[in-house]
Amino acid sequence: MNNQTDTIAPLRDFVIGMTHLVSQESTESNLISKGSDLLETLIQTDSWLPEFCTVPHPEFYQQFLLHADPLGRFSVVSFVWGPGQKTPIHDHCIWGLIGMLRGMEKGQRYKKLASGELVMDGPETVLRQGYIEAVSPTIGDIHVVSNAIPDKTSISIHVYGANIGAVKRHTYDPTTGSPKNFVSGYSSKQIPNLWDRSAEIRASL
Repeated sequence: MNNQTDTIAPLRDFVIGMTHLVSQESTESNLISKGSDLLETLIQTDSWLPEFCTVPHPEFYQQFLLHADPLGRFSVVSFVWGPGQKTPIHDHCIWGLIGMLRGMEKGQRYKKLASGELVMDGPETVLRQGYIEAVSPTIGDIHVVSNAIPDKTSISIHVYGANIGAVKRHTYDPTTGSPKNFVSGYSSKQIPNLWDRSAEIRASL
């Protein structure tokens, strides 16, 4: 059992679980299915998320790196949405999972026709706390996401099959469907310290 002083333990356990998963699996559907199970456990509580990874920006959504696998096989990110904030229409170019930790998100998927035109793919959806959805080039990779709560911050935990902040991706013109290259990077230069377990060990002395 994790000691009460080890508040970040759920995130560390998730990272360990994902590391085992990506070491054993290479099939995308299995990564998405089994990764979703791990993520579902992580987002049952939110007390593990460090405070600096919860702070919204007054103008832009924030993307805080929680962990990046040293071999580039996955990354974990906290997305923080202030009231009224939304993404442009964008893709990911790899598989990804979105787990709702606090609040709610709205999402609208798009698809490109053979003509290059970008059209809505299904109705707008709402991702509620505790729920997960997946994206990838094989199952649908283009969408726009926004905070579904007009006066509160929402936070989602994203897992991607690469170091997402360094992936060359695309935003799309909503009228013409024309893509434009972008690299998201991250909103903070610091990452949570998953590996300092000294407080936990001291408490057991």
